[in-house]
Amino acid sequence: MTNALMVRGKTLPVPVGNLESYIHAIHAIPVLKVEEERGLAERLREDDDLESARQLILHNLRFVVKVARGYNGYGLPLSDLVQEGNVGLMKAVKRFDPTMNVRLISFAVHWIRAEIHEYILRNWKIVKIATTKAQRKLFFNLRSSKSRLGWLSNAQAEEVAGDLGVSKADVLEMEKRLGANDVAFDLPNGYEDDDHAYSPSQYLVTDVADPADTLEEEQWQAYTRERFHGALAELDERSQDILKSRWLTEQKATLQDLADKYGISAERIRQLENAAVKKLKVAVSET
Repeated sequence: MTNALMVRGKTLPVPVGNLESYIHAIHAIPVLKVEEERGLAERLREDDDLESARQLILHNLRFVVKVARGYNGYGLPLSDLVQEGNVGLMKAVKRFDPTMNVRLISFAVHWIRAEIHEYILRNWKIVKIATTKAQRKLFFNLRSSKSRLGWLSNAQAEEVAGDLGVSKADVLEMEKRLGANDVAFDLPNGYEDDDHAYSPSQYLVTDVADPADTLEEEQWQAYTRERFHGALAELDERSQDILKSRWLTEQKATLQDLADKYGISAERIRQLENAAVKKLKVAVSET
């Protein structure tokens, strides 16, 4: 089964579903002769002929699969590698100059590999292990060397460093990255063997509070505020006004201010305030 990819209004097959069906379909498309390829490329370059671009891509899809198969050892789906390689082929077709007197695939292989390389570096591990141009070159070359040599000796590391124009320290650092495995930040759900547990969340030091503790604290504060406002609403209007005037406003009233307002003594206001506060404490502390 194949799907379709839009290229400037045209559709091309892409590897979705049954990859073998896709490969069988593109191998049924014959390879262009030199004259045919040159004619299509000239029409594309001179007249911006989209059908010529489509034909150049279709007749070279088989070569993308061949290049992509060379990267099977990275543990990524071949269909994804092929699809990324197809993107590189389309970029190459756009830039191809037929006056260079070379076949399109000879020019396009660089673009195909470049797209596949980018995909592998983005997806081979959760944590990126090669972020600079030099590291990317080292990544692919060193991985190829390790498949033949295993772990590198000092002499082999120096040889690889000399061949690639990097330092021995860079080679050894990349070798460690290649040999490392991704580790989940937290333990799997249901994991109870803490004595043999190994996850960064257990030993990394941070000044940031545990999200679980933060959420629990926020929920408790919200629950307490809800109970407080509920208990406040149960008080008589005068007691509510005394508490709000004394504690819940920026311009807090004095005992004498409230005494003058209600025509009673300041001592009586203090007694009413204390009684109301006790009622709130009891209501909030009840579970």
